[in-house]
Amino acid sequence: MTAKPQNRVFGKQKRQHTIIVASGDTVRHMTVRPWMTALAVCIVGVFSIGYLLATSYLVLRDDLIGATMARQARMQYDYEDRIAALRAQVDRVTSRQLLDQQVVEEKVDKLMEQQQALSSRHGKLDALLDRAENSGLMNKDAPPGASAAAAKGDHADKGDHAELTGGLKSIEKLLSSGRPADATPDNSTLAYVPAPETVADRADRVFSRVTLSLKHIEQDQLTRVQHLTTGASETADDIQSIMQNVGVKVPTVMASADIKGNDPASDDGGVGGPYVAPENVDQFDQSMADLDTALTRLETVRGAAESLPFRNPAPGKLITSPFGNRKDPFFGKLALHTGTDFHFGPGEKVKATAPGRVVSAGWAGGYGNMVEIDHGDGISTRYGHMAEILVKVGDTVKTGDSIGLAGSTGRSTGTHLHYEVRENGRPIDPMYFINAGSKLASYINGLSTISPREL
Repeated sequence: MTAKPQNRVFGKQKRQHTIIVASGDTVRHMTVRPWMTALAVCIVGVFSIGYLLATSYLVLRDDLIGATMARQARMQYDYEDRIAALRAQVDRVTSRQLLDQQVVEEKVDKLMEQQQALSSRHGKLDALLDRAENSGLMNKDAPPGASAAAAKGDHADKGDHAELTGGLKSIEKLLSSGRPADATPDNSTLAYVPAPETVADRADRVFSRVTLSLKHIEQDQLTRVQHLTTGASETADDIQSIMQNVGVKVPTVMASADIKGNDPASDDGGVGGPYVAPENVDQFDQSMADLDTALTRLETVRGAAESLPFRNPAPGKLITSPFGNRKDPFFGKLALHTGTDFHFGPGEKVKATAPGRVVSAGWAGGYGNMVEIDHGDGISTRYGHMAEILVKVGDTVKTGDSIGLAGSTGRSTGTHLHYEVRENGRPIDPMYFINAGSKLASYINGLSTISPREL
């Protein structure tokens, strides 16, 4: 049984709660203290809270597990979406790179085609430029009047071929420039802000610069070819005019009228054929054809001039008797002197003034020992009064070959060279040819000139 606690009154001690437990003859007393009560309340509270939490967990467990799984599923979906987006971005970048690579390869192929075309043109130009150089059109050391192009100071007198070296240097200069071709000029008030560029954009910029440089090379080649064509045509016209003034017939070259703008049908010989629409001819190929025609005409005219006796047979020597009527040294009356006499010393070599074939070599009456050379086109030369003849009939001689030694054989009053020029057997004044040769010397190397004192 439990004893009721007794309240303290003023001046008396309050008794503690005591629990008496009786079991048979055994009686136990248990004093209940306050801390025990507090401890018991705490334990009961802890167990109650634990029970409530356990019950709540058991009740809400399925909801918590579902929410966790849903959150994990959402995270998985987010990662999968991100991975898919990254894959798509990688695919786009890869596709763009492949496209850029194809674009760059196409542009490189185009550049290679242009480069090969220029190289092919350069190869074609070599032969023509060599011919032009041999014709004196590109000789830097040529005297004034060597060609119309040289007289005018054109590019043709620079003596260099239209090589690709200068063009490649300009390409390298363009490529080494860090400023884009379409950048704002320096004097502009707007500042140029470079935008991010892709590989294709960079390839476009480089391709544009190289293409522009290659076009400059092509234009330079065309300009030089045109200058050479003009120089060759004008030089041929000048040589032909000088030869025609002497009365020499210059061989014509078909298609030369096209260069001067004349009608080819006006030349000797007929032309004709069915009408066919013209082909699309490349400007460079047409320029090459024009240059080839002009050089052929120049070579023909120059060859004709070099094959005729325009050289002085006695450069630096005095003329002792000119062509024309004079007082005969033996009869003392007026007579025609069919040649020009040049002062020579005994035994000096007499040289041919042009290439040709010896048609006469021996004693010829008043000529004494005489050699006659046929130069073609009805032109021949005679060398008289020689002491000794060094050639025979049928020999082919070149310009400057020795044909005999000077003397005083035949009707001669002293050692000298009697020199004649004949056209179709008719004697003409040799000075016409010699004076023409002095003019042609500026166009043809090897032609000797004479001083006014010798005239």
